[in-house]
Amino acid sequence: MKILIMGLPGSGKTWLAERLMKELNCAWFNADEMRKHANDWEFGEEARLRQARRMRNLASFEKGEGRTVICDFICPLELTRYIFEADYTIWMDTIEEGRFEDTNKMFEKPENVDMRIDRFISESEVADIAKTITGK
Repeated sequence: MKILIMGLPGSGKTWLAERLMKELNCAWFNADEMRKHANDWEFGEEARLRQARRMRNLASFEKGEGRTVICDFICPLELTRYIFEADYTIWMDTIEEGRFEDTNKMFEKPENVDMRIDRFISESEVADIAKTITGK
């Protein structure tokens, strides 16, 4: 299963991904870490599409090996979300604006998500989120 945790910078994506990864005992790829490995710090539309493909390829490999994987990244466009092909999408809708104006202008609120989180959550709520994702 490919799980996407998306939202503006500062919305809590990485915080949730780190804890959810432990709860689900799965792989986790963070966008900033992947950009660091690729030495790719561009943030225009083409760079965002490239990042979506990079994250999709990593996640698809894990899924192909029968593993669950979480990817947390802004994924600001409908097109980037389409490219990623998530099996389950969590939108961290906890803030109105992130710290980067260009990202705020580019960000398209998603129309179809599996879970929308509209407030910062506590550690104790992570297990319930994991149960909702897995149905167990």
